[in-house]
Amino acid sequence: MTALLDLYQSRRVLVTGDTGFKGSWLSIWLNSLGAQVCGFSLEPRTENDNYVRCGVDNLVDHVQGDVRDLERLLTVFDTHRPQIVFHLAAQPIVLQSYDDPITTFSTNIMGTVNVMEAIRQTSSVRAAVIITSDKCYENTGSGFSFQEEDRLGGSDPYSASKGAAELVIASYVRSYFTQSDSVAVASVRAGNVVGGGDWSPYRLFPDCIRSLKSETPIVVRNPGAIRPWQYVLEPLYGYLLLGALLYSSGKEYSGAWNFGPLSTGCVPVVELVRAIIEAWGGGSYVIDEKRSQNGEAPLLQLDISKALNRLGWRPMLGTKETVQRTVDEYRVEGMAAHKILKQRLLHIENYVGKVQSRG
Repeated sequence: MTALLDLYQSRRVLVTGDTGFKGSWLSIWLNSLGAQVCGFSLEPRTENDNYVRCGVDNLVDHVQGDVRDLERLLTVFDTHRPQIVFHLAAQPIVLQSYDDPITTFSTNIMGTVNVMEAIRQTSSVRAAVIITSDKCYENTGSGFSFQEEDRLGGSDPYSASKGAAELVIASYVRSYFTQSDSVAVASVRAGNVVGGGDWSPYRLFPDCIRSLKSETPIVVRNPGAIRPWQYVLEPLYGYLLLGALLYSSGKEYSGAWNFGPLSTGCVPVVELVRAIIEAWGGGSYVIDEKRSQNGEAPLLQLDISKALNRLGWRPMLGTKETVQRTVDEYRVEGMAAHKILKQRLLHIENYVGKVQSRG
């Protein structure tokens, strides 16, 4: 399946959210495949973000903008004439959605509407991969792994906005992309992705690294909550496979797809914290009972059978290797951008090698 990635050579690819965590990693990978990448996003949050530290602005034709601005988005599509679109721009933080629901809903819902509309109005686009979230499902705490056809929803603003974004995508597909030669669109659902260069607030791994660097105890909320932790290259490989298959085979691969770890990768928060401390070489944690009462679901798991059986995609890394790689990617103090970028590229090369060696 890795041969499919050769399709990106010289293709015009648009990545929304290229300054974000997953968007910057995806842009690096696409550039290494020879794609002509245009990025559209807000400016990076901090100087430590992966986009800045790796000098991704030298790898892509970046346009600063907000996906809620349809006019600007249409101009970018018209200027760059993308053939493949990856939409990652979003307000991605659950707890932040409680503080600012309006920005969350407007970005995640209307931003998706605007991207779908820009795709509809741009004849060059042949394939689109729209990234939502594993939290788009209505989580009743049943303990079952979510399948792609399960009910969408969410009690918090972030989850609800992602469920609504999925409805937007499905509506556009059914209303405008029904012809055999129209754009092939897939939505992808992954969550709790970890990797170097993510400094977003209210995320476990960045919070742990901040505490370890400052030699203060890691404050843990919801220690028993089980999440589908996965290394950043795992879902990105799935996205790239899908983009190539949508481009080459059309609607056969349209629809919704889950990308997550095997069941052994779904571990409690406190277990991941202990693994991070071990990989770092020291540190401590405390559990804050007050912060634990925030309404987050105790269990979230994805059924990845569809991706396993139809794409031949499968997770390559266990929890220990995922944590060790990620910790290594955070240890970049004093390194020049080209050296950090080289580390990321070596990790991509190593990951692809693992995929090839396991058939």
